[in-house]
Amino acid sequence: MRFSVFLNARSMAPSEDRKLIQDLTAHATRAAALGFDAIFMPDHHFNGYMPIASDSYMYAAYLAARLPQMHFGFSVTSVPLHHPVRFVERINILDQLTDGKLLIGVGSGTTPEEMIGFGVNYRESGAISENNLAIAEQLWAKRMDDPAVEIDNGPHKGRVLQRIAPAPYTPRHARLMPVAMKEASARRAAENGWPAFIPAFTPPQIGGTEPMKHVAKFFGIYRRMLEEAGHAPEVVADALGWTTHTYQVVHVAETDAQARAELEVILRSYQDAIERENEYNRRAESDDANKKTDRTPNALTDDWIGTWCLYGSPETVIEHLAPYAELGIGNILCGTTTGPLTEERLRLGDQTLRLLSEKVMPAFKPAIPSSVAAE
Repeated sequence: MRFSVFLNARSMAPSEDRKLIQDLTAHATRAAALGFDAIFMPDHHFNGYMPIASDSYMYAAYLAARLPQMHFGFSVTSVPLHHPVRFVERINILDQLTDGKLLIGVGSGTTPEEMIGFGVNYRESGAISENNLAIAEQLWAKRMDDPAVEIDNGPHKGRVLQRIAPAPYTPRHARLMPVAMKEASARRAAENGWPAFIPAFTPPQIGGTEPMKHVAKFFGIYRRMLEEAGHAPEVVADALGWTTHTYQVVHVAETDAQARAELEVILRSYQDAIERENEYNRRAESDDANKKTDRTPNALTDDWIGTWCLYGSPETVIEHLAPYAELGIGNILCGTTTGPLTEERLRLGDQTLRLLSEKVMPAFKPAIPSSVAAE
């Protein structure tokens, strides 16, 4: 089982933005040194939701130069917010810079404020996302002398006469990584031999206290499709090895009691940030074209904690993760900086990195034979 770090911290004022970028860079560097496999970033805009997420591809390129051994993922790119040409160009450049160590999570987005900021009709976001992905495939496949690719998709317009430059490093293009919630998304990942995000809830409910039930259902559907797709064994193994279950908040302490007390401090601060963001989303929803169809529970409820949090002593965390490893989940994505990134929050995040690396990850990674280690 792999372990990856999700950089999902928030800035609460413009004066905090620069320090947040510097602190997240140090946190990512620490994670790489401690043996984590990948750094994942969200794609969000406005309202202080992690300033680097306004162009997480640019930030990933910066980190890639500093941490060349790491994989980089996106959880997830809101496809309707990106012109398909820029979507393909950014991915190709980053694919080249990382020698193909990319995992491009894709989804249709969830936030009305972001939709109206980019001129996207929220009700049409699913269709715009599907069309953008289809256009992206045309752009990736286009040779210099092929007919022009015509783009007319919601706010996105254009006519591409030549090819996209640079060419991708990965044959065809970098791996996309759909959320395996809908059959079409699971099938897209499976038929292409790509990994998937495996959700721990079934809409319209966004939380719950039985996440494993949902993970097992969605993973089972995806794995069956993947194995029926006729890929070579190494393609199946790579896809499963990066198939990801996400925790928005991971917090590890020496004891369960300490972990729970510190978790509640983290979640109270996180919920304050969410309430501020919800105020702007409510303004966005005054436009009937941008009404959400679901509601996220309060982060301090059992439903939200049960779905989105992993916490406890190292022994408790190992016990919790064992069934996921047995099921076949390949990658655990750990939100270690969730919420406003104060000095105390960063200290707690670094504490979690250390305890995961020293006491949890060894339980799920094969030991290196002493003869190999000596070399």
